[in-house]
Amino acid sequence: MKKEMVEIQQNAVQNQTAVMIEIGTNLLNQTAEQTRKLTDVEAQVLNQTTRLELQLLEHSLSTNKLERQISDQTNEITKLQEKNSFLEKKVLDMEDKHSLQLQSIKDEKDQLQVLVSRQNSIIEELEKQLVTATVNNSVLQKQQHDLMETVHNLLTMISTPNSAKNNFVAKEEQIRFKDCAEAFKSGLTTSGIYTLTVPNNAEEKKTYCDMESSGGGWTVIQRREDGKVDFHRTWKEYKMGFGDPAGEYWLGNELVSQLTNQKRYILKILLKDWEGNEAYSLYDHFYLASEELKYRIQLKGLTGTAGKISSISQPGNDFSTKDADNDKCICKCSQMLTGGWWFDACGPSNLNGMYYPLRQNTNKFNGIKWYYWKGSGYSLKATTMMIRPADF
Repeated sequence: MKKEMVEIQQNAVQNQTAVMIEIGTNLLNQTAEQTRKLTDVEAQVLNQTTRLELQLLEHSLSTNKLERQISDQTNEITKLQEKNSFLEKKVLDMEDKHSLQLQSIKDEKDQLQVLVSRQNSIIEELEKQLVTATVNNSVLQKQQHDLMETVHNLLTMISTPNSAKNNFVAKEEQIRFKDCAEAFKSGLTTSGIYTLTVPNNAEEKKTYCDMESSGGGWTVIQRREDGKVDFHRTWKEYKMGFGDPAGEYWLGNELVSQLTNQKRYILKILLKDWEGNEAYSLYDHFYLASEELKYRIQLKGLTGTAGKISSISQPGNDFSTKDADNDKCICKCSQMLTGGWWFDACGPSNLNGMYYPLRQNTNKFNGIKWYYWKGSGYSLKATTMMIRPADF
């Protein structure tokens, strides 16, 4: 019995020991499993830590690079600020200098404006005096011409008293000239108003003779200078002539046609702009056809300073007026551009156009135009057309 108890106790101890061993074994297994898991976690943590350290190193390198770039940019900014300060100082100095120069220029401008105002007043006064002197000169020239005629008549009457009346008539006939060249050759060498005789009907015609330009003897057939005479006239008026030989006038197409068909004449056209410039066109052969042929103009041999190309279109064009449209345009050039002229297709010249004063004379296509000198929209200040025999 005692032995059985001992065996039972031993079995119980063995069983308890086995249980304890099994429990210990389980605990060891669990511990080992936990240790393995911890090892894995530790490895992961180590790997993550390594990656973080690498990233941190890369970030550190990037930060250093950025710091260097920032430092470089800071240096550049400092240099630019220094340069900007220098430029600002230079600009301020230049502004001060320019302010002084601008003030000086402004003072000079004010002084010039005062001088210009004074000069304008002087010029206006001189122009008035010139107009008065021109009028007086024309009157004196007419008086001189009349006195010379009277002296010639008296000398004739004194030299032959028995036939005074006949001699007086003969002398009157002698002092009537065909053109200004004939008057010049007779000894009358002073510019002024002379009486011409129309060849076919003995009608008298007053004209201005230029006895000074280029040797003298010029019969002035047209003159524009102040716009006091209206040149937008009829065919009959342009045929017979109009205006005042002491100022602006048109001698007459009929007389010019008759003169230029008797012998060879040259034509000289004098032009003046509003800036004080002068130019001329000289044609070494000029004539007008008869009225039946519309006073067609013919010109040859151009020289001069008013353009290498003739501003009067060639071959010759017929004459047109506001009531006689003979141009080569479907429009009526004389009505559109005003004045009587040898229009082609309304260009490139019209010395009988509308007269425009200074500062109103540009972009005026119906003004006094000479295209190959001043263009199509510039209206001239003054013009003169004059003729003289080619064998003068």
